[in-house]
Amino acid sequence: MTATARTPAAAGTPVPGPPRTTGRAAPGPWRRRLYRWDVRYSPYAFIAPFFLFFGAFGLFPLVYTGWASLHRVELASPDHMEWVGLHNYVRLLDDAFFWNALRNTLTIGVLSTVPQLLMALWLAHLLHYRLRAATFWRVALLTPYATSVAAATLVFVLLYGRDYGMVNWALGALGIGPVDWQNGTWSSQIAVSSIVIWRWTGYNALIYLAAMQAVPDELYESAALDGATRRQQFRYVTVPALRPTILFTVVVSTIGATQLFGEPLLFGGAGGQKGGASHQFQTLGLYLYEQGWFNFHLGRASAVAWTMFLILLLIAVANMLIARRLRKSH
Repeated sequence: MTATARTPAAAGTPVPGPPRTTGRAAPGPWRRRLYRWDVRYSPYAFIAPFFLFFGAFGLFPLVYTGWASLHRVELASPDHMEWVGLHNYVRLLDDAFFWNALRNTLTIGVLSTVPQLLMALWLAHLLHYRLRAATFWRVALLTPYATSVAAATLVFVLLYGRDYGMVNWALGALGIGPVDWQNGTWSSQIAVSSIVIWRWTGYNALIYLAAMQAVPDELYESAALDGATRRQQFRYVTVPALRPTILFTVVVSTIGATQLFGEPLLFGGAGGQKGGASHQFQTLGLYLYEQGWFNFHLGRASAVAWTMFLILLLIAVANMLIARRLRKSH
């Protein structure tokens, strides 16, 4: 008797059916449309908060200030506007105090920007070489920038005191008579410029240092093999490589000097908005502040603000032209 083969059915096990597909069903048309919308419009939703805040706190005040500059608006009744056209701008050009503020802004800008950037470049050159406690020195450079404008300016007011200031004490030790730093024209502008130099030199030095670290070491090695000293390497390798960065810091420092406000205001004391008894260090920012919040002429203050804006636009155009020439020269 021969044995019969046991089939799965005979063994009582179920017979496997056709294989099943485990993949999901294709998405419907509405899901595909939603996916396309997500890919296309999600980036705009991510950046929308920035543009909303910029429109509310940047663009709207700019446009409203331009509109107010064409009207006679007083601080006592800011809702009442009387159309005057370009009268505020014409009156501004005829105001001797405006030209004085513009001249002071230019002078203080030069006195603060030129030494500041030269010192920042020199400090960055020193930090570029390996020094002990390099992190400490970099943090120390950034400390003045992190200091409050009010605190720093009040300390400098004490340093430049006429009778008991440390600066006049040091000058007296050298045989130089006391200087009335707050009431002199050049002395007050130098004092205000020194505050700006102290606060921003370290910040610009770190920018230069970051740019120096991006210069290839092969350039310095080639210059050293050719017998160049460190000073020659700095002049013929570092400075040409930092031209775009130097241009950037010059433009940013110029913009900051045009908007200078806190340092001269606090340095002037109770009448700081005048920039001294003879307006000897009144900047455009202080002149705007005086017109709007002390003389109550918001229309004139708006005209000053837009004039400063146009000056900054000219600086931006000059920066663009210089940068284009630098790119062509390379």
